[in-house]
Amino acid sequence: MRTYLGYITIFLLVPVLILFIFLSYQEWSSAQSPYHVLDDRIPIDSIELAQTSYMTAANGKVISEISDVGKRTYLKLEDIPLFLENLFIVSEDQKFYEHGGVDLSGISRALLINSQNDTIEQGGSTITQQLARNVFLTHDRTYNRKLSELLYAYQLERKKSKSEIMELYLNAIYFSNGAYGIEAASQFYFSKSTRELSKAELAFLAAIPNNPEHYNPLKHFDATKKRQERLLKQMAAEGDLEQMEYERLIKSSVRLNLSTSIELYPDYVTYVHQELKTLVASSEGLSKPLQSPDEAVRQKAEAELNKKVEKLLHSGVTIHTALDTNLQTQSKTALQSQIGDNDIEGAIVVIQHHTHELVSLIGGKDYKINSFNRSYQSYRQPGSAIKPLLDYAPYLEETGASINQLVSGGSYCSNSYCPKNYSGDSYGMVTLKNAFAQSYNTPAIRLFEKTGIKKSFQYLDAFNFKKITMKDHHISSAIGGFEYGMSPLELTNAYTSFNDGNYQPARAITDVTDKEGKILYSWRDKSKVVWSKSTVSKMRKLLHEVTITGTGRKAFFPTEYAGGKTGTTNDVKDMWFVGLTANYTTGVWIGKDKPASLQSVYSRSPHLLIWKDISQTAEQ
Repeated sequence: MRTYLGYITIFLLVPVLILFIFLSYQEWSSAQSPYHVLDDRIPIDSIELAQTSYMTAANGKVISEISDVGKRTYLKLEDIPLFLENLFIVSEDQKFYEHGGVDLSGISRALLINSQNDTIEQGGSTITQQLARNVFLTHDRTYNRKLSELLYAYQLERKKSKSEIMELYLNAIYFSNGAYGIEAASQFYFSKSTRELSKAELAFLAAIPNNPEHYNPLKHFDATKKRQERLLKQMAAEGDLEQMEYERLIKSSVRLNLSTSIELYPDYVTYVHQELKTLVASSEGLSKPLQSPDEAVRQKAEAELNKKVEKLLHSGVTIHTALDTNLQTQSKTALQSQIGDNDIEGAIVVIQHHTHELVSLIGGKDYKINSFNRSYQSYRQPGSAIKPLLDYAPYLEETGASINQLVSGGSYCSNSYCPKNYSGDSYGMVTLKNAFAQSYNTPAIRLFEKTGIKKSFQYLDAFNFKKITMKDHHISSAIGGFEYGMSPLELTNAYTSFNDGNYQPARAITDVTDKEGKILYSWRDKSKVVWSKSTVSKMRKLLHEVTITGTGRKAFFPTEYAGGKTGTTNDVKDMWFVGLTANYTTGVWIGKDKPASLQSVYSRSPHLLIWKDISQTAEQ
């Protein structure tokens, strides 16, 4: 009977067992392995340390170091002395090439050494753990952070080779005073590259990361030197340093040769940062979304652009620019010397018009980085400086008239709008050449009317003036009466068309390259024809006449070619001179930030003298 019942029980349990095995297999199959979980939660296949980017002038000179918080220049392991690597292994992690991320014996050794020295000489964490802490985590002393550190260290050992971990470590660790990584530390403390450091200097720097505040050489030099000597002694004890060399190294003096952050030519540098955003937007297809009438679309595009630019600058790129440092210095000097110590301000733009390169830009006489830059952020009335672009060139282009053709310089009135010539006089019939040189208003308005407002503004549209709208399509614009006006950069840029009839935006940035010199971004602008050769020839004669017999005589100097146009607004609130020489187009604006009369300096013509000073230097 018992046997019978046993068989029945077994018979009933077999299906249950089979079902259990089936369900268990399904659960096991659907479960992720610990490795998959770690890979999902801690993806570290690619580690990119934020690096310092650089901006250079046309001559290759670094003019700006770009970093958010600290400086870092990434070095490959083969470019780092083996002596330094051994220093960190001996002092921080002697089992580095043996453990899998955590070294229990190292923790015990650290406790022993620290107790013997009555100070924290070793932290017990492996190099891998320290890398995890520096790259992924904080330095908070909590159990959660320590557990995370262990998991990250384990992942690093799974995903990276020992050489890769060591390379990342030597580039990640903090050396105090804003220097991250060995190369930044070498450049900051000794003003030379890591490969040029002596062993004594390498050991001195290796002493810092253990406790960057306590071993800050600028505050606690002696403490840093003592730890350097202990590190060298440890190297000798481990057989990595001969006794004689050890004795020589600890006696070697260490002299700091601090470097300072490079921040030169702030006017130009500030503009380059703005242009960089425009370049990236253009290259990444974000220009149109940024101009969308939909605010949500614009905000999304702006956020994406900022993210791309930030990532780019964190990758250690070099922004190559067209800056002529001599011209930039000369421009600043000329502006300061001519307008003096008062509330009068100025802006200068110099463009190499054959290459369309922005070679100099001054945003104010005492400009500070990232402040209001008058060269491209200030929009002012152009006065008569608009006449070549809106009145004369369109008229010549449409009619083919001679510059000796006559036009009335007499009184003018239209619908109660009765502008006068600057002198208040009526001049009868005058040649285009004379009317232009003397900057008469009524002839300019008559030419503007003959060409037609719509047609004249079609020519002006070619220059992409940002704040010119349909509201400006009226008669008074012929002599500079705009709602907002234009920036010195815009106006100077437009004048480059009188070089050969073509217009192309002037650019400060020539290209952006990565650490290997590969070009990541460069402008792909195309020039467009605005004026015919005949019109250009006539306009250059008119512009030259201004400097010979007209309102710009003080700008003249003997050279292959010089020509330009003055511009003065009502009550002399703005003074302009924009002109060309053989190779450059230069624009000068003088005024007050809160528009007010410049009558006190008008007779001296500082804008003309500034232009002459700069142009003479440029053409030497």
